[in-house]
Amino acid sequence: MNNSLTGKTALVTGASRGIGRATALALAQAGAQVLVHYGSGEKEAAQVVDEIVKAGGKAEKIAADLRAPDGPHQLAQRVRAIIGGRLDVLVANAGIAKAASIEETTVEDFDALFAVNVRAPFFLVQQLLPALCTGSSVILLSSLAAHASVGTLFAYSATKGAIDTLVKHWASALGPRGIRVNAVAPGVVETEMSSFTKTDAGRAATLGMQALQRMAQPEDIASAITFLASDQARWVSGDTLRVDGGSKL
Repeated sequence: MNNSLTGKTALVTGASRGIGRATALALAQAGAQVLVHYGSGEKEAAQVVDEIVKAGGKAEKIAADLRAPDGPHQLAQRVRAIIGGRLDVLVANAGIAKAASIEETTVEDFDALFAVNVRAPFFLVQQLLPALCTGSSVILLSSLAAHASVGTLFAYSATKGAIDTLVKHWASALGPRGIRVNAVAPGVVETEMSSFTKTDAGRAATLGMQALQRMAQPEDIASAITFLASDQARWVSGDTLRVDGGSKL
């Protein structure tokens, strides 16, 4: 499959590690110039940029605190200063998770989850609209937890349900401009955020709810994101693509 993104510009938030890192590398391999956003992992973001450049690609690291109310606005301003008038691919990957029972969930945790997982992508899209043009693709990160009960991820799951809702509304509103909006919904992926996968019990529980019997890697999700970013997915919009190995069927 030809996922050529040569000549395209892309921003990946939370790209210093995990799914974001794998996505930045995959988009660069497909030919895109990639802006590697990070919040606190400057060293890791620099390593991603170095890997892309050494492979012959183009990339820059770019910092912004998406927990702050004006974080998305600052990031959008910096992005537009680098790329000029056109952004072809926006991958709103940055996110946080917190497992807690209903009783244990605090207002502070709830607000932090919604700030990073919902408010930040909402206003980032808003602020980057002038740079999104006909053919641009916006890709958000949903989750298996948005449509299935998975552990004690109550507030986190609500944030991902909000993402699924935004996808449909944004796809409808931005379709007349030629902008596609979709999401990918991973299951459990072997990343730092899913530390429980490093235990035998965690791995057993994960495999127990999957049709495909192996642990998902960040590259598995990055491949789906690259597809949605490419012209191969030119007739796909308003959809949340499950990329979960057949979890909770």
